[in-house]
Amino acid sequence: MLTHDAAMEWMARWDRQQEGYLPDREERFTVLIDAVEALGRPDPVVIDLGCGPGSLSARLLERLPEAQVVCVDADPLLIGLGRAAYPGLRFVSADLRRARWTESLELDRPADAAVSTTALHWISGPELKGVYAELATVLRPGGLLLNGDHMDTDDATPTLSRLEHAVHDRETERAFGESRPEDWRAWWDAIEADPALSELNEARSTAGADHHGSESRLLSDHVQALEEAGFTEIGTLWQRGNNRLLCGVRG
Repeated sequence: MLTHDAAMEWMARWDRQQEGYLPDREERFTVLIDAVEALGRPDPVVIDLGCGPGSLSARLLERLPEAQVVCVDADPLLIGLGRAAYPGLRFVSADLRRARWTESLELDRPADAAVSTTALHWISGPELKGVYAELATVLRPGGLLLNGDHMDTDDATPTLSRLEHAVHDRETERAFGESRPEDWRAWWDAIEADPALSELNEARSTAGADHHGSESRLLSDHVQALEEAGFTEIGTLWQRGNNRLLCGVRG
């Protein structure tokens, strides 16, 4: 049985290992939530795409307590961890790559924003077009897609792309030196060894929720998919090296 206290300990450990890859993770969260807040509604409807255990959504709800936040992910273990850690959030189990995934959201009005951090790169380029096209059907005109992730530009500007990677690598070295936090694989190994999580681990194994590779790592993949989905303004709202916050405005 996963208790709230145990889930919060796992969440603290999750956040630390994520920061090992993103030393400016909290700054990116803050900028993303600033953009949602700048829409001007105290009660925005926000969809968190590939929410994982809810780190971003929990911070968003802390800033905007009247917001309706719908957290969407296909991983039963991460959803179970998030539900135990953050009972105030609503989690929906859905695979973004499948048609009509928005039907499970049960929104009472069009969403004001869709947000995501370090998640959508797992989705292949062709599938990403479907995700953004489906998203556009539930996002209001003028609504935002805010996607924080590592996105590369070596297909268009290879020299700048190399420099972006160098900036990110040097920032990471300054932040951690030789004392890097636990990495992704070590965190998952520990999760799989916890008997309190045996049922969730079994559900995860059955669902085939493990990720492999970075399928849509290029900025151009996301820009093209957003353009085809009818987003009229697309640009980088914040950037540190190749870590950026991409914003698209629904037309």
